[in-house]
Amino acid sequence: MPTRAGVLIPLVVAAVIIGIAGMLTIPTDVKLEYVEFPRGTIKVDDKILEVQIADTDSLRVRGLMFQDELPYNEGMLFVFEGSETRPMWMLNMQFNLDVIWFDENANVVAIEKNIPQCITTVEVVACRENGVSGDNAKYVLEVTAGFVDKFNITENSKMEIISI
Repeated sequence: MPTRAGVLIPLVVAAVIIGIAGMLTIPTDVKLEYVEFPRGTIKVDDKILEVQIADTDSLRVRGLMFQDELPYNEGMLFVFEGSETRPMWMLNMQFNLDVIWFDENANVVAIEKNIPQCITTVEVVACRENGVSGDNAKYVLEVTAGFVDKFNITENSKMEIISI
């Protein structure tokens, strides 16, 4: 029968290796502490938000990494070319998020609330495996945890793009 150490040591070593490999595969411009995102304005139901726009692969990979906070009147809008399943994960996040997926007509297709951050190597491995996703999504909006409940966002909500 394997000992506790005999099981845990290989798991920890594997987690560290996966974490290091993951960080090495992230593009260099994503690793920088500060990235300037294009900005825009959207409206979800009657709530106006100033959004950072992630519309390229490197900006989408970078996302909200390393940002300390996000007020309720701000968010990050991920913009994709077409509609498909859009998985999201929380690498190097500093706070929990609500995530809302929208189809090409700006209708809500999925909502996940209070998604926890992934900071440690072990969390990153679990985060990659247990990330959240929405099907048939062209847009993904990340907002501070609690936003969905505070502003009564539901599956019947709609996004209006004012400027992006």
